Amino acid sequence: MPTVLRVGPYRFYFYSHEPNEPPHIHIDRDRGSAKFWQEPVELARNIGFSAKELRKLQSLVEDHQERLLEVWHGRFGNSGR
Repeated sequence: MPTVLRVGPYRFYFYSHEPNEPPHIHIDRDRGSAKFWQEPVELARNIGFSAKELRKLQSLVEDHQERLLEVWHGRFGNSGR
């Protein structure tokens, strides 16, 4: 599970064996976990984050989208597109 980014208490990562899905990012903090699609940025799954925190996370994904996609495509190529 390569960590791509850390912002405050949030860890942004992807699993090494998910090339058959569209580009996405997992985000964890304490017991919360979310998954966001990246093109377009959209919530895919949420466990434990409030609506307010999810808005913050979506904003962070949007702010770092270019870097997150760069890392995704560097690892998986154009898989999942």
